[in-house]
Amino acid sequence: MKVVLFCGGLGTRLREHSSTIPKPLVTVGPRPIMWHLMQYYARHGHKDFVLCLGYAGEMIREYFLTYNPYLTGDARIGPKGRELLGGGESSTADWTITMVDTGLHANLGERLMAVRDHLSDEDVFLANYSDQLSDLDLVAYSKEFLASGAHAGFLSVRPPLSYHYVESKDNGLVDALREASTVDHWINGGYFIFRKTVFDYIRPGEELVVEPFARLAAKKLLWTKRYDGFWQSMDTFKDKIKFDRMWGQRDMPWQRN
Repeated sequence: MKVVLFCGGLGTRLREHSSTIPKPLVTVGPRPIMWHLMQYYARHGHKDFVLCLGYAGEMIREYFLTYNPYLTGDARIGPKGRELLGGGESSTADWTITMVDTGLHANLGERLMAVRDHLSDEDVFLANYSDQLSDLDLVAYSKEFLASGAHAGFLSVRPPLSYHYVESKDNGLVDALREASTVDHWINGGYFIFRKTVFDYIRPGEELVVEPFARLAAKKLLWTKRYDGFWQSMDTFKDKIKFDRMWGQRDMPWQRN
């Protein structure tokens, strides 16, 4: 299956880290987070990517056009030149990457429609935000979606927040404070999977997860998987620090599947 990655957001909540780097290129260790995500899909056999570019799209183009495979993995430099030892995790030679300018201010629905022609041969395809990682078993996830008969699916995750939800009475007396991770609240965690019929539900200018998803839900054609495993987005500078710490400790759940 082809993988559509939405790469056009402004990433305003990460401006304290950098005002020039688009969020998909914010690094985890020596590589951008979108590279880690693409490695995840590639390990599951999905190596044909369609990048929906927007803000700072030229920087994402430059990264892949001048890609240096020697920044990670084992390598040897000698009289015979440079050599990757055993391929390593940095092998991208068999990837296909299609880069499409989908507009600076387009929403997800508009970006997906802009790459529709590149998905004409796909009965089912994958899509995702380009700033999050998970240890989701993609094979099992895809099978569950196909068995559901739905036309669109996505991952539901608990909000990875350090806040506490408050339960109280009208008089202000508190019943309980609960960590966000323990409350039965779920958010859209991306990792979309679509049948090509999803395009029939998107109208010009619509945000993908609003009007189109509402139509699909009304017809019982929208499916989600609640997931309690590892999932983390690169949303703030705090998330950047967390990812870098995980890389430094070699605790990278997204590389396990």
